[in-house]
Amino acid sequence: MILTDWFTMPENFVYSAIGVTMLATAYRVVTTRNVVHAVLHLVAALAASAALFLLLGAEFVAWTVVLVYIGAVIVLFLFGIMITRAPLGVETELSHPRRIRIPAAIVSFALFLVIGSTMVGAFKDDVIEPAPQGTMEFGITRTADVGQSIFQRFVIPFEVVSVLLLAALIGAIVLARKDPTEEESEATGTMR
Repeated sequence: MILTDWFTMPENFVYSAIGVTMLATAYRVVTTRNVVHAVLHLVAALAASAALFLLLGAEFVAWTVVLVYIGAVIVLFLFGIMITRAPLGVETELSHPRRIRIPAAIVSFALFLVIGSTMVGAFKDDVIEPAPQGTMEFGITRTADVGQSIFQRFVIPFEVVSVLLLAALIGAIVLARKDPTEEESEATGTMR
């Protein structure tokens, strides 16, 4: 593919816009000093990754990112911030010194180059053909096949895991919750 071919395909511009948005919000996740702003930037970065999966035709993965990461993990982060009463302002002492940040950025970029070149070298221009309907052969797995597998064959383990996660959330709230002492209750005029 030559450069003029790249400019003739409109999906490349959409991909580039989403990619730049994702990089900018990911950068803000690690550089902002306000923890709530970092979580909100993480939501934007995850939404951009879901949009990239939609462009690639992996709608199941895209909606899994939306439901699991944005819908559950981010809400859990926000609950943790609210329950533990973490400081919401600027925290300068949480940041690492420059002598640690610069090597970490260099190692991260080198790792990105290694993984990216390995993926490009392994797959090149290969096209993965869809597997026949209803089979578990190597290839593209359709969303309907995954749904049937989860909700027909594995419905009991799926429900057990959801109850286990609910119990863990309730346990975390009980452990993190701080009841007011009697002196604080008397000072505010509330009953315990």
